[in-house]
Amino acid sequence: MSEEKKFKSGFVNIIGNPNVGKSTLLNLLMDEKLAIATHKAQTTRHRIKGILSGENYQVVFSDTPGVLEPAYELQSKMMDYVKEALVDADLILYVVEIGEKGLKNEEFFDKLKKTKVPVLLLINKIDTTDQKRLESAVEYWHEQLPNAEILPISATEKVNIELLKNKIVSILPEGPQYFPEDQLTDKSERFIVNETIREKILLNYKKEIPYSVEVVTQIFKEGLELIQIETEIYVERDTQKGIIIGHKGESLSKVGKEAREDLEKFFGKKIFLKLFVKVKKDWRKKDGDLRRFGY
Repeated sequence: MSEEKKFKSGFVNIIGNPNVGKSTLLNLLMDEKLAIATHKAQTTRHRIKGILSGENYQVVFSDTPGVLEPAYELQSKMMDYVKEALVDADLILYVVEIGEKGLKNEEFFDKLKKTKVPVLLLINKIDTTDQKRLESAVEYWHEQLPNAEILPISATEKVNIELLKNKIVSILPEGPQYFPEDQLTDKSERFIVNETIREKILLNYKKEIPYSVEVVTQIFKEGLELIQIETEIYVERDTQKGIIIGHKGESLSKVGKEAREDLEKFFGKKIFLKLFVKVKKDWRKKDGDLRRFGY
């Protein structure tokens, strides 16, 4: 009779510069859209856990904001989440892309070099390069982080993703099941709503507008077939409020329609969504406002 497989579990934290594909990778590993992903830097503001449960393992992934040198208070709070990710991990997935040379925060990169936590360095977007450049990148990163194991991947083309999953489980220690096996994330339904709406704002507006926005769901009322949602979109200036709403409310209506379609897929129910736009002056720079918004 074969010996029973031991249960493995642990915390796997995903770090890297802005816009290298961390959130896309999390969604792919989870086979579920948990983190918003756009082509714009600083899309991720919070630390989002994705819980992947198998027959004899449970992986708790953590997607983090991109590493940067903070320019204002919101970015400082975002970097606090990243610093936590080095401390409480059983495994670090450090995501880079072809041609990249280190993290955009030297102090943080030094900590990564010295960490005792196992590091899997993932060279992402290999579908955009050739063999010679890939070999050069592998050589470079082997010199930079000699203790890291290197794996080339493509999140968009799903190259080496199954191999990565198997490698993660093999590295994790034996441990308990931390969450119920049907739980996908540590975040609430309201958080999922907020992030879905914020993603649509990132995709539909230009320049500074998406970065000046915070989204707060005030009502989430779930019935058997319908979920009623009322959400407030905060901006920093009156002019931004006008841009978010758009001519005859068309821009806001487009955001609401796109968000509702995504949320209906996620929750598997009809959604009634009402959006309101409010001004909270300079909220990104004020500690009190940031705390109220959950940072």
